[in-house]
Amino acid sequence: MKPENRKKRAAQIEAAAYELLEKRGFDGLSMQAVARSAKASNETLYRWYGDKTGLFKALIRGNATSVNDAISIDGTPALQQLETIGTVLLSMLLGPRAIALNKAAAADASGELGRALAEEGRNAVAPRIAELMNQARQQGDLAGTPSEMTETYFALLIADLQIRRVTGAIEAPKSRFFVDRAARAVEQLAQLYPPEQPGPLDARQFAE
Repeated sequence: MKPENRKKRAAQIEAAAYELLEKRGFDGLSMQAVARSAKASNETLYRWYGDKTGLFKALIRGNATSVNDAISIDGTPALQQLETIGTVLLSMLLGPRAIALNKAAAADASGELGRALAEEGRNAVAPRIAELMNQARQQGDLAGTPSEMTETYFALLIADLQIRRVTGAIEAPKSRFFVDRAARAVEQLAQLYPPEQPGPLDARQFAE
């Protein structure tokens, strides 16, 4: 199968998996049901994904692709990139697919899905964000440890929004919310780690 055809077929399979995941949860998800819904063979699903946990991991990786694609370690001002990435990241994390993945992970008593979500999601994106933090230091816009600034950035950008979406406490925000929130997170990050002083200010002043 040509790469472009396989990519299209995988997108169809994963769309079917998301639909079933939202309706039935992970326990109600089966490779056979996904195959029927996507009009694919069982052999294809098992060959491509191994089992339904492998399929779950592929869903996470696919969902994080938009964020990784938005990261370009080049001459563009890092803070500007962080605003763009923050908009994409927040939109992805609060979207229906990420919420379905998180609900499945939260309901899994074994913790296997939660570990997969961390490994394929945040743990894959965080090092790329840390590279941008280091770039921002080199450009003279931030001063601090890249890993610490990355954690602060996530806290400022995401806070408890995803948890509140998973529990149904808030509805899916409008697109303007993502843009404004990402810009505010970068502005606060710059205030916390100004280049003229190496240590952060008290992050509690930005608590909502």
